Amino acid sequence: MNIAVVTPGGDAPGVNAAIRAVVRSAASQGFEVFGVERGYMGLIENAFRKLSPRDVSGIINLGGSVLKSSRCELFKTPEGLEKAAENLKAMNVDWLVAIGGDGSLKGAKEVSEVSGIPVAVMAASIDNDIAGVDETIGFDTAVNTAVEAIDKIRDTAVTFERVFIVEVMGRQRGFLAIDVALASGAEIALIPEHPVTHEDVSQRLLKMGSLGKKSSIIVKAEGAMGDPFETASRLSRLTGYDFRVTVLGHIQRGGVPSARSRTLACLFGNHAVRLISEGKKNRLVGLRDNRVVDISILDSYTSVKKIDENKYRLVSLLAV
Repeated sequence: MNIAVVTPGGDAPGVNAAIRAVVRSAASQGFEVFGVERGYMGLIENAFRKLSPRDVSGIINLGGSVLKSSRCELFKTPEGLEKAAENLKAMNVDWLVAIGGDGSLKGAKEVSEVSGIPVAVMAASIDNDIAGVDETIGFDTAVNTAVEAIDKIRDTAVTFERVFIVEVMGRQRGFLAIDVALASGAEIALIPEHPVTHEDVSQRLLKMGSLGKKSSIIVKAEGAMGDPFETASRLSRLTGYDFRVTVLGHIQRGGVPSARSRTLACLFGNHAVRLISEGKKNRLVGLRDNRVVDISILDSYTSVKKIDENKYRLVSLLAV
């Protein structure tokens, strides 16, 4: 059995631990593993290299991906998919394992349809927005990274009696923002799923001010309320408060993976190889109800994951 493993799309802490788990679990079954460099672009450019258990030594603690990644517009075209399928067949690949988020899921589904080669996808994304699973590789690390930053920012907010808007990733979904806001004790979470006006936010801040709060933290998903600096300016005019903005950006996608992200990566990788040995095709591996599960790629791809409304409400409830 020949397996190709690829890490397309955005990186997430724990991806290297997942690569390691796939390679070593596959070796225990007598399978050969090829790493595909630079994501789906590597499928088109025929950038395959054999991976042995020794090749993945010392990578469990590394962020990013030792196989690299890239954005590949060509892969979205019929010509690009055909070339990728041709190269997979030329390498005698029996199974493709993709480690990534919703874009990786879509690409794996499409190349499987063109090539006829089955796939297994391991859910890895700091956005944690993949339908059908509760948690993805890298999400825990990204939350911890943002919370650590906010803990430091709050010191300044309290000292100078300011309101800080801290923008985290999440162009379309607010899963990261909600967990970060809850864990950091933020007063407000702004997410795309619950649009609010500047007047709404200013009234909430003024109400908290009347209760004695002299500083606040607002965690804002990047897809909520537009530009954070314009938002701060408008809220400052409405409230009279002193605002500052911190955009965490790509710091959330890098760094040493947490123990939880590494553990999930090990479990997901082993599960993916077990699916291959059992012949279970086109499955997504993730965590649900605190168990490692696999579901149909099509079911996940055609569904939309809903935010945890209880967590969202709890952010406001505890901001008194």
